[in-house]
Amino acid sequence: MDQQSTYDHAAIESKWQERWADADVYRTPDDATDPSYVLAMFPYPSGDLHMGHVRNYTITDAYARYQRMQGEDVLHPMGWDSFGLPAENAAIEREIDPREWTMDCIDTMKAQMKSMGFGYDWHREITTCEPEYYRWNQWLFKQFYEEDLAERKGGEVNWCPSCETVLADEQVEGEAELCWRCDTPVESRVLDQWFLTITDYADELLDGIEGLDDWPDSVRGMQRNWIGRQEGATVEFEVPDFGGIEVFTTRLDTIHGATFFALAPGHELTQSLVADDPELEAQVATLDPDAEGDEKRGVFTGEHATNPVTGEEIPIYVADFVLSDVGTGALMGVPGHDQRDHEFATEYDIEIRQVVAPEEGEVDIGEEAYTDEGVLVNSGEYDGMESTAAREQLVEDIETAAHHTQYRLRDWLISRQRYWGTPIPVVHCEECGPVLVPDEELPVELPEFVPTPTGNPLEEVDTFVHTECPECGGPAERETDTMDTFMDSSWYFLRFTSPDREDVPFDTERANDWMPVDKYVGGIEHAVMHLLYSRFVTRAISDMDMLDVREPFEHYLPQGMVQLEGTAMSSSKGNVVSPVEIRDEYGADTARLFMMGAARPSKDFDWTERGVRSSNEFVGRLVEMVEAFAADESATTDAGERPIDEYVAREIDATIAETTAGYESFRFNDALREARGLVSLLRRYREQATPDSHTFERGLKTAVRLFAPVTPHVAEECWTTLGEEGFVAAADWPEAAHDADHAAERRLIENTREDVRHIIDVADISNPEEIEVVVAPAWKHRALDIAIGSDDDVVGSVMADEDLRERGEAAADYAKDLAERRQSLSKSLAPDEEFAALRRAEWLFEREFGCPVRLERASDAPEEIARTATPGRPAIEIHED
Repeated sequence: MDQQSTYDHAAIESKWQERWADADVYRTPDDATDPSYVLAMFPYPSGDLHMGHVRNYTITDAYARYQRMQGEDVLHPMGWDSFGLPAENAAIEREIDPREWTMDCIDTMKAQMKSMGFGYDWHREITTCEPEYYRWNQWLFKQFYEEDLAERKGGEVNWCPSCETVLADEQVEGEAELCWRCDTPVESRVLDQWFLTITDYADELLDGIEGLDDWPDSVRGMQRNWIGRQEGATVEFEVPDFGGIEVFTTRLDTIHGATFFALAPGHELTQSLVADDPELEAQVATLDPDAEGDEKRGVFTGEHATNPVTGEEIPIYVADFVLSDVGTGALMGVPGHDQRDHEFATEYDIEIRQVVAPEEGEVDIGEEAYTDEGVLVNSGEYDGMESTAAREQLVEDIETAAHHTQYRLRDWLISRQRYWGTPIPVVHCEECGPVLVPDEELPVELPEFVPTPTGNPLEEVDTFVHTECPECGGPAERETDTMDTFMDSSWYFLRFTSPDREDVPFDTERANDWMPVDKYVGGIEHAVMHLLYSRFVTRAISDMDMLDVREPFEHYLPQGMVQLEGTAMSSSKGNVVSPVEIRDEYGADTARLFMMGAARPSKDFDWTERGVRSSNEFVGRLVEMVEAFAADESATTDAGERPIDEYVAREIDATIAETTAGYESFRFNDALREARGLVSLLRRYREQATPDSHTFERGLKTAVRLFAPVTPHVAEECWTTLGEEGFVAAADWPEAAHDADHAAERRLIENTREDVRHIIDVADISNPEEIEVVVAPAWKHRALDIAIGSDDDVVGSVMADEDLRERGEAAADYAKDLAERRQSLSKSLAPDEEFAALRRAEWLFEREFGCPVRLERASDAPEEIARTATPGRPAIEIHED
């Protein structure tokens, strides 16, 4: 890549990074009452920053800088999500300690972050693998246990044979059910594990989604779906020698159509049936819930269940689509009204019976299941009853039926059979059972790493495993499972408020003042696991009277991916662009400017060499303009009252308004487009006339501050060059000097220029001599105002005005035109404001079209031209040479 910059970016960036650090510019005072809390999801320290990191952290850095310039105290911290299996695997591969590998990665990434100009309060840095942090993981676990929110229980778990650890449901991805870390197919095992009972908060977590107004609808939907609340009923089917087997259904109204019964392979009844039948056991073992494809497979057990309303004996199958941890692990098969059951019944030649019909028309359930509501048929005494009413009645009539709410959400499995994580603070004593480690013995620290080819390395460290029971003093063994790393990230945002506290995990009073996080930015891949766990932990902590806040993140923004030629950057694909190389070649500010200007933060965008070069060239032009002005090579006059000066002054105000709106709404690309437009305008201003020094200087200082959140190093350099003292990072955000309808002025001028272009193009005018522009008369403005405020009768409302009625046919024709455009009408500038705005912009027309402009009011112009002028769309006549 060839160097394009006209400025020494390396010298400028290193200089200002040192000065920021020396002055502690980004430190948040502890006595701030309610700082703007801006946070990016902290990274796993993998070794080097990638473009996804840079984009994520530039988003929050730009907003944090903008907020500081708005006069806010800003909390913008950074830390390291530093536990986890990848570090352990990397350490084993390199034959080093996971801690050594992790800390080296942190040092590398921290240096790269500083070189990108990210303004973090490094005094608040936290590292989750440090004992002073994970001590509080252990302490919180104890609080959860004492509040009956943590328990050890046996159950079927997801096991990754490659990572050799248990996975939470959320860590099993896709229909193929692969490990989220290594893409290995996940197996099922039955183990004793530690769980946090997040299901106790299922209803509150679900209902709380309604209040997350500043979260994307897609993310809220993902959380709703994962919690998966379903209202229905439970009912028992009798099985000889086994008693009643409970099922859950949302459509109890279809029970008369239940023609088979299905069990999960792991269901208790299945295990009983196969215990004395090796052939059945072998057949059941062939069922694979993880198998790809849509085919539903099952094995007939030879047993039957009794339908509680029909008394019929229906065959019992073990089916691969029935899961042990969903519902009760058993279901009634209703092929006439469930498509999955329909496909299974078709495959195994099971009766398909219709028991619900649409209120009008007919359906062929032989072709596909009818799944809508309707009226009951073939249902005995319930025939003719609407399905919704039938569900209620059947709950009353069936002895074993009861209303029930079911959730897809499962308790949070936090046990991991690995070394590099927070030790669970429990010892196992034969006399006392599981016993919590006392607070004064926390943290339970990880011992020295002993690599093992398979299994849990902690089990091999005798000095760690063997200990004394805190209750009886007898021999005991430490828990060798470590915590899921999502535990680390479920409350780290609270620790940032008081990272130096040694007596509590966080300062409650300060957390209450500073929480929730105002702006939270991170990948959409964490929209379920991390965000849901954080919401749960925050609520649980609140219920322990440690926090008033119940939702951790007020505004969540998932950032889009950085792509190359339409494909996400990936080392495996060989399409990675190194942020370090871009920084070295073009500078951090260039990378930040291109990335923030390419698309809205939530959108994916393509990294292009052309875009980087363009951004670099722009930064160079900005530096050149500032240096030229400072050297007295540019603005020298003090005219100030010419139309061109007034136009530029008002455009400065308009740019401030639009750029501010862009920053406020995280539309950084829109904000930067406006700011770049101002720099372009100042350049044309300088080329068109000798600029007014005050206006030009104000424009430059405004532009520098508008770019400061995104290009902080260059902004500091330009700010100093312009003679300002102090850091631009601490300067006031620019304010408009005049209150005006800038949007309407811009719309008027751009529409008029576009109309001139259109006329020149259609009339094929190659050499215009003069452009005559005539603004609309005042009476048309009045008619427009009346039309906008009228009901449906636009013509009647306009012609009811006595002054307008006196204008006769002209007013009537214009009223008809307004009526036809009723839905698209909008306010326009007043006649004098319209005339003044066009007067200020005359130089733009003359510059673009190469001829003078004659601006007239309708009363001063020829009638044949003036009559076509309307508010916001002046009449135009182009005289050709």
